[in-house]
Amino acid sequence: MMKKLLLLLLLIACCAVNYAQETPAAEAPKDTLLYKKYPDLPAFNIRLLDSFNVLNTYNIPKGRYSLLVLFEPDCKHCQDVTREILRGMDSLSNIDFYWVTPAQSMTRLREFYKEYKMADYKNIKAVGRDYEFFYIDYFGVKSYPDFALYDEKKKFVKLFLGRVTPKELWDATHK
Repeated sequence: MMKKLLLLLLLIACCAVNYAQETPAAEAPKDTLLYKKYPDLPAFNIRLLDSFNVLNTYNIPKGRYSLLVLFEPDCKHCQDVTREILRGMDSLSNIDFYWVTPAQSMTRLREFYKEYKMADYKNIKAVGRDYEFFYIDYFGVKSYPDFALYDEKKKFVKLFLGRVTPKELWDATHK
């Protein structure tokens, strides 16, 4: 009786291993990055430069392209890309920009804003701090800068990793 039970358990174990190995790849877990699952502009909070007011991205109006720019004020690469984008801002008047950082220092953020004269650009709608670290998790950010483009209906268009040029933004918004 014991031999039959042992043989039965061995047979069940072999079948289970065989089944696990034959599971089709289509049943493997799908991509878990949320921006790929949910094409609408996500709602999250950005603490604005005055350190008091908060913009919830839910309140970003439809009707224009929106670019979320994740950056660090002290990141040299972020500074270089910022200069490049600002030089091409005339050709990007159809895009509203929202500059977001997880950096702790609001003072350094304000310095960045002043250094790059961001107040001079009417389509830079907000510069602030993602104090809940939403952006990094939602978009699976591995490095700075990072750019998430949404269309006039607040639907995801493209994620630009590490660098984007004014021409690439123009091309993505003029199809």
